[in-house]
Amino acid sequence: MNWSAVRRLVLLCTLLFGLTGCGYNDMQSQDEAVNAAWSEVLNQYQRRADLIPNLLSVVKGYAEHEQTVLEAVTLARSQAQQATAALQNAPESDNALQSWGTAQSNLSHALRQLMVVNERYPELKSQALFQALSVQLEGTENRIAVARGRYIKAVERYNVTVRQFPASLTAKVMGYSKKRNYLPDEATASPQAPRIDFSPARAH
Repeated sequence: MNWSAVRRLVLLCTLLFGLTGCGYNDMQSQDEAVNAAWSEVLNQYQRRADLIPNLLSVVKGYAEHEQTVLEAVTLARSQAQQATAALQNAPESDNALQSWGTAQSNLSHALRQLMVVNERYPELKSQALFQALSVQLEGTENRIAVARGRYIKAVERYNVTVRQFPASLTAKVMGYSKKRNYLPDEATASPQAPRIDFSPARAH
């Protein structure tokens, strides 16, 4: 630890505390909040990945001729899992982050293609297990959207703190810097998560 820097920080905070405080505690708590929010984002994406094998198993039983779509979803899920593992091993890597975002976007696209398959198989749409799994998947997409929103807010709150005076002085001394929003490209391009609707078709 750089004790000289710590002493300067203590002196600085002592001088400024009578005004608004040095902001160190706020930065600590907000930094932890950002980390927790990011962990929840990863958790919800993993929840989605965990649902896919059972969903594919049901679809395969009714739409065995749709191998191209089924294999695309399987491959996209595998790549998303690999990208997540790589990001967890190197959380500071820009390349790992970019690969993770791309993989998650590709998986979302593959799931949308699966939705098209659903429209061609009415008997699949009425299958009870398929309906249950699709409801869980749609709920997970909603949780992903909520988790992303909370993460964005946590990052914004932290970034405001480290840029405001006098906390900005503390941030500079203690090595706190502005954070980025780590989200897939599709999340920044669209405010809505892809909706996957596998509900039974209405009778005409």
